[in-house]
Amino acid sequence: MEKVLVANRGEIAVRIMKTCREMGLSTVAVYSDADRAALHVSYADEAYRLGPGPATESYLRTDLILEVARRAGADAIHPGYGFLSENATFADACVSAGITFIGPPASAMRTLGSKTKARQAADLSGMPRVPGSVTGLSSVQEAIATASQIGYPVMLKAAAGGGGKGMRAVWSQAELPSAYVGASSEAERSFGSGEVYLEKLIQCPRHIEIQVIADMHGNCLYLGERECSVQRRHQKVIEEAPSAVVGEDLRRRMGEAAVRLALSAGYVNAGTVEFLLDAEQKFYFLEMNTRLQVEHPVTELITGLDLVEMQLHVAMGQKLRLRQDEVQLRGHAIECRIYAEDPGNNFLPSPGKITRLLQPSGPGVREDCGVYEGWNVPLEYDPMLSKLITYGATREAAISRMLRALDDYVIGGIRTNLGLFRRILSDSDFRSANIDTGYLDRLLSQVASDKDGSVPEQIISLAAVILSERREKVKASSAVALASRWKSAGRSEGLRA
Repeated sequence: MEKVLVANRGEIAVRIMKTCREMGLSTVAVYSDADRAALHVSYADEAYRLGPGPATESYLRTDLILEVARRAGADAIHPGYGFLSENATFADACVSAGITFIGPPASAMRTLGSKTKARQAADLSGMPRVPGSVTGLSSVQEAIATASQIGYPVMLKAAAGGGGKGMRAVWSQAELPSAYVGASSEAERSFGSGEVYLEKLIQCPRHIEIQVIADMHGNCLYLGERECSVQRRHQKVIEEAPSAVVGEDLRRRMGEAAVRLALSAGYVNAGTVEFLLDAEQKFYFLEMNTRLQVEHPVTELITGLDLVEMQLHVAMGQKLRLRQDEVQLRGHAIECRIYAEDPGNNFLPSPGKITRLLQPSGPGVREDCGVYEGWNVPLEYDPMLSKLITYGATREAAISRMLRALDDYVIGGIRTNLGLFRRILSDSDFRSANIDTGYLDRLLSQVASDKDGSVPEQIISLAAVILSERREKVKASSAVALASRWKSAGRSEGLRA
């Protein structure tokens, strides 16, 4: 492997390219017209246009991406996450074109990427799972019959996707027909498949996921767990590792179950097995994401491992370089997903020009960023700007460091969710780890009349801008004074000469 095309955009493309650069691999970026000036385009060694702004005419075009790979001489493609990352047809097309796909084989993707097939695989591997159907529902009548068997409340879910799309909570039989039609229609629009299935709605669970990685030689590791319970509309908002409620025994049992599932499906490369954890600490298989996750940095910080580097080594056919007993978890890490959105206006996207960008830094602070000052955030794509991650010896230390980093973070010209994170991390329930998947909805309902702390954020932003401008003026004055001194010194030297 010598040249890697990253079939993605934004912060994830930049993050992957950084590891490639460290490993001495050349990188190729692809971009749409909306991303012509994007950071990942300038960061890569080479960049090629795909097409117009809409993803269906650019980032989702297998033929265009493979043509760029051919023109650039790329021998591998990393799909990142989103877009084509869990598309088995795309993985097959890469292999047929003689290009290494940095991800699982298409066969494993088809088995585990489909939520219904993954539930069947979980049953075969002896994995406890949420009660419900293991195949797609064929009609409203079948949905009613299944719900009657397992009891209400239930959840309808898209078989072909995730991220909260095609999901409906149903509390009674009267709600089920319209919920079924709505979930199926949304699934069709989002994933090209209207197949949905039904499962028991476990109320107030924690969302815990296990990171796994497997090589081509039958070895598979679990790299600890991540807590992803802080969610809004089934979309993760804050992730952390390790979970405050998972001990060594539970971690081992969940990890071993995740490894069994991966091995039984012939899985290779990085993936994530997601579970729900109830109040009695019983865990239930939810789904498997057959790709690198947005929240992978928290695992990297507590393990000291570079997951993208491990992905690349596995794709080159190498064996994993450590054993399970060598995986050590140290400290605590928290990640906030920074979005261009307005929490005070129902979280609507906030595209536009970033007029000011002051980014946090310091010990234990990491930012995976895909933007820069002066860049226009496009409306065509997911509005994530960056991932802000902090690390500390304890959970309390990581939280305190995150609050400081958030106060140092200024993004001007657009609305962001920075204020939301300050509120969450200052909340007593979050600080005591008293959270579940309904936590954030409860918190937001409590502060519905408050526009997400916009005044404090504006004050902080204004203060940071003023401080930055003062620093720039001081630097400019110092530069003028220094130039004057050098000029005077030069004249003196000339007179002596």
